[in-house]
Amino acid sequence: MPEVAESRLILVQAARQRDHHAWNQLLKEHEAPLYVYIAELIRDENAALDLIQEVFAGAVRHIGSLRDDAKFGSWLFAIAHQRCVQHWRNRQRDQRVFAETDGGDEDDLGGTEPDDPRSLLVRKEQSEEFHALVSRLPEPQRAVLLLRTLEGFSLEEIAEVIGAPLGTVKSRLHHATQALKRLAPSQP
Repeated sequence: MPEVAESRLILVQAARQRDHHAWNQLLKEHEAPLYVYIAELIRDENAALDLIQEVFAGAVRHIGSLRDDAKFGSWLFAIAHQRCVQHWRNRQRDQRVFAETDGGDEDDLGGTEPDDPRSLLVRKEQSEEFHALVSRLPEPQRAVLLLRTLEGFSLEEIAEVIGAPLGTVKSRLHHATQALKRLAPSQP
């Protein structure tokens, strides 16, 4: 495990020096987790792909603001979170301007893997149920829940990513899990 962390630090340090190979490695390592996080938050596959590009462009431009190379991952997710917030603001502004056109959320997060068809179907159904429940949460609760459950960030890292106090993160996570319990259908 320390070797992995050390090699990641070397990549981040090389990225600071504008090493294109290092940036490509970091992109490959973080692209899928960032996509899942962004796509779950904004519920728009095409916009998520655009936002990932914006996140990495911002990271390249602002790598000098990263104070601790060991926190590159949470720093990158913080950039992604801010881009999502900007996306929501823009979307809300657009909805106010075009109030007469009320489009629904599209829930298409494709990506199939070759697998046993039966277990693939079960996983897809469970995933769809989870995503449907999570999509009903307020955006701040959804962000905290996704960072914790899908990305495995600690509460402290989540606080850094979303720019909120630790107590706020704990409260949002608590309320999100309580809401999911209330929303989830009872199992026989």
